[in-house]
Amino acid sequence: MLLDRRHFLGGTAALGVSGALPAIAATPADAAAMTLLDATAEALLAEYPENALYLGIDSGKRSRLRGKLNDRSVEGDQRRRTAAATRLTDLDRIDLASLSPDTRLHVEVTKAAHVLALDGWKRLPVGDVAILNNNVSYRSTPYIVSQGSGAYAEVPDLLDSKHGVEAREDAEAYLARLEAYATALDQETPRIGADAAAGTVLPAFLNDITVGQMQGVAAQPAAEWGLVKGLGAKTKAAGLDADWEARAARIISDKVAPALQRQIAALKRVRPKASDTPGMWRIPGAADRYQWLVEAGTTTTRTAEAIHEDGLDQCKALAAQMDALLRAQGLTRGTVGARLTILGKRPDLLFPDSDAGRAQLLAYLNGVVAKIRPRLPRAFGKIVPGNLQIRRVPIEIQDGAPNGYAGPGSLDGKKPGTYYINLKDVGIWPRFALPTLTFHEGIPGHIWQGEYTFSLPLIRTLLSFNAYSEGWGLYAEQLGDELGFYDDDPLGRIGYLQSMNFRAARLVADTGLHHKRWTMPQAMAWFMATTGFTASQARSELNRYCAWPGQALGYKTGHNEINRLRTAAKAAMGARFDLKAFDDLVVQTGGVPLGVLGGVVGRWQAA
Repeated sequence: MLLDRRHFLGGTAALGVSGALPAIAATPADAAAMTLLDATAEALLAEYPENALYLGIDSGKRSRLRGKLNDRSVEGDQRRRTAAATRLTDLDRIDLASLSPDTRLHVEVTKAAHVLALDGWKRLPVGDVAILNNNVSYRSTPYIVSQGSGAYAEVPDLLDSKHGVEAREDAEAYLARLEAYATALDQETPRIGADAAAGTVLPAFLNDITVGQMQGVAAQPAAEWGLVKGLGAKTKAAGLDADWEARAARIISDKVAPALQRQIAALKRVRPKASDTPGMWRIPGAADRYQWLVEAGTTTTRTAEAIHEDGLDQCKALAAQMDALLRAQGLTRGTVGARLTILGKRPDLLFPDSDAGRAQLLAYLNGVVAKIRPRLPRAFGKIVPGNLQIRRVPIEIQDGAPNGYAGPGSLDGKKPGTYYINLKDVGIWPRFALPTLTFHEGIPGHIWQGEYTFSLPLIRTLLSFNAYSEGWGLYAEQLGDELGFYDDDPLGRIGYLQSMNFRAARLVADTGLHHKRWTMPQAMAWFMATTGFTASQARSELNRYCAWPGQALGYKTGHNEINRLRTAAKAAMGARFDLKAFDDLVVQTGGVPLGVLGGVVGRWQAA
């Protein structure tokens, strides 16, 4: 029977286990099911070849994926939709009762992703339904191109950070992907106009940011583009003697730059139709489209209204905790948000606004990672390498990029995961705010959690769910506190609570913009007063919620659910409860809808 979205989002379905439990013997049906799941993984890699590059597996039997990028055309999207429906039909034929618990979990997770994606293609007929596209699965959006998404923002970073060059064929594949970059831009461009004709236009202020970023890149001589210089540095390091930079510059000049100009022109053409209204409530079918984005972002069926009210309650509770700590610092007057703003502007807590200051900030982050590593065996039984590098967001996209985010490393460990921090405005990064961000994006957060998926079947590495992933990121911040990182750092603990409060505030702001029809000034005033963020920081965040509706709801929703499951397990198990075993269970289960995670933890309790 075809299982609908509520089967996976409602919280009662799954019976899976993970590697954190004793192995249960495979059944005869497991091999056939895993064969189908392996074929599904290969199909997804063929549909989204950029993910093969991200994971460092575009070689050997997958060498056909070298030099390729995702097909971003409307026809390509339709082909993926049709293929997903066919795969779901095949998955539905599997008799779940005949499978071992591990294999059943893998099948149910794969089905859940396909059900959610197909529901999205039906209910969100514009923009990008990204559920099955691993590296950006967190951010389905009504807008095919925005200040933070689209080929112009994603492909250059992919080539710079992930495309290594060790031999001539690697350099040729890089050039092939440069040509494919021009194609990708031209595939997106008509979709901008088509979506606008259907009533969906990027808000005017985001259009301006997006065009500004594109124009900044396009204005450079081809030889000065980062994509050209990057290839030159890689080929020289590899000892290759051809003039690769000149070849790359010709592709940029002849193909990529003109395609980028065509996309700029398309955005300018739809600009007169754009509104400064930040919420998506103005577009056709907005209520149901936003509700799907809420479901995609949280993997629950909760309503925007309920999430909004919960966010307000959580902000109130966290403000009470911060109030006591701020008073201990002598900050007694004004709202909690106002006092956080004052604390965040203390000169002794800020890094210099210079290249040297930015280097100091990055060194500080690496020091935080070094300090947390030896504490992790107190929270986990199985320790992964946590292979990461910390880099600033590329200058070319920093105007529209989030303040911090992470990208996966390669499966073979040769390429580390990357934790990016936006250093456009170093004034938004007082020292006390940085440790908790580092735990979230790096270790034991996204980079750490992602490495556990490398030991799961490939299909599980290729499928992730926003609420689980971001919920784990916040839980990783919590572990930093529980492991005593702030015992001698009361300001750092304020930063940790401010981060939790900020994620609770996202529940209010996202639903405020898209459901409550808040104006941007209204959202700015509330967000700054609640979080203590600077205007620059708050505006960057709110712009992100406007472009990626619903995505910001996953963080606190997932975190709350992990803690609810932990509290319930501790109450049910009493002295048998082992925190390290619980953490191992959750992190080794890998990306799942929250309802499926509840089934996994329930089975663990019973065992």
